[in-house]
Amino acid sequence: MKLFNSATRKKEELVPVHEGEIRMYACGPTVYDYFHIGNARPFIVFDVLRRYLEFRGFKVTFVQNFTDIDDKMIRRANQENITVKELGDRFIEEYYKDASALGIRPATVHPRATEHIGDIIKLIKRLEKNGLTYCVNGDVYFDTKAYPGYGKLSGQNLDDLEAGARIDVDTDKKHPADFALWKAAKPGEPSWNSPWGQGRPGWHIECSAMSMKYLGETFDIHGGGKDLLFPHHENEVAQAEGATGKPLAHYWLHNGFINIDNEKMSKSAGNFFTVRDILKEYSPEDVRFFMLSAHYRSPLNFSRDMISQAHASLVRLYNARDQLLFLQGHAQDHAPTEKDAEFSARLPEYTDRFVAAMDDDLNTADALGVLFSLIQDINLSLNADSALSVIIKAYETLTSITDVLGLLMQKAEIKLPDDIQALVDARAEARKNKDWKQSDELRAQLQQRGYIVEDTAQGQSVRRSIQ
Repeated sequence: MKLFNSATRKKEELVPVHEGEIRMYACGPTVYDYFHIGNARPFIVFDVLRRYLEFRGFKVTFVQNFTDIDDKMIRRANQENITVKELGDRFIEEYYKDASALGIRPATVHPRATEHIGDIIKLIKRLEKNGLTYCVNGDVYFDTKAYPGYGKLSGQNLDDLEAGARIDVDTDKKHPADFALWKAAKPGEPSWNSPWGQGRPGWHIECSAMSMKYLGETFDIHGGGKDLLFPHHENEVAQAEGATGKPLAHYWLHNGFINIDNEKMSKSAGNFFTVRDILKEYSPEDVRFFMLSAHYRSPLNFSRDMISQAHASLVRLYNARDQLLFLQGHAQDHAPTEKDAEFSARLPEYTDRFVAAMDDDLNTADALGVLFSLIQDINLSLNADSALSVIIKAYETLTSITDVLGLLMQKAEIKLPDDIQALVDARAEARKNKDWKQSDELRAQLQQRGYIVEDTAQGQSVRRSIQ
């Protein structure tokens, strides 16, 4: 598998630090509000990367942080007359709701900055020991001039950097690119004790401290939106490598921006939407499909037309999936015909083509193309006369691909013939009446007819067996 590494500006073969295991970190939200549609893209992209790496057989440890202390959180908490922790707790819960709706699985670990103050202080002390910090009025800054490698990730030249929108303008700093590791406490703000006095961590230091705590001083993949490349990720590199002398991550991945109706998303332009807003109008799976319809590094234009196209494509996928389920319920368990055998022989090719697309820098756009070629072949090749074993193989091929992409999240049961459904319903009634003998007899009858019944917490699950 090859990934485009922002650090080297080229595609590189993925070689794990630890054989058979991938350790990856992606920057999470600042939890002062619902996350916006631009945030949703990296959350979905790195969810798919994690799913795909697991599909390829890797053990994946995935860490995504919550920034739960910063200026925006303090301001909003004060506006609402609540504590910063109460605000963070609320929007972390809301994050999980929206992320779950979009099919984003929880990370292995979701660390919170405020729960790792001790780790952050230890890292700052290591930097201090290495001569990379200075203190002004209780604020601790990273001294970029003292770190020769500053700018290597983003390709910035330190001498050319000037104070701007992405660099805090502060007369106490020696250089405009210097950044706060620790901020002295201000009246009414949350603060913690430290060797430099009461205060709170700067934004950048939390990611370095927490990624190394859970993944080691050097791990495989660090990801985030393109907007984080500089200064956030550049500062992470400086902090971590300035302390350890080791590379923080071997591969740096950055997704492209999202535009709204061909315009840059911004609050001032009035085209700034949270995912919660979007999901009032669109299906979350439509949004997810839309996000995967372009290569993750390419810019993506969010519009009603694009979402409508995503919805139409999803309908095609669901129709193909549901048709396979219908055929499973009605097909006969006979030997494959010559046509069945030819189709069955083609199925592994679709998996191979899917893997080739995803191995090429997570090319989900090409992977979706493979998926639609597959369903076209399914629609042309299978019908009620097809062998059950081939229908099941087609279903397994389709769902193994869509599971990696996080699509077809709406589950469906096999559409059973009326006489089989009657037996299933009768067994459900017998179980309700605690007539276990009748229940077992009906299970046996269904098994004789080629149907396996399993009892779950949600009720009976029925599937075809290949006899």
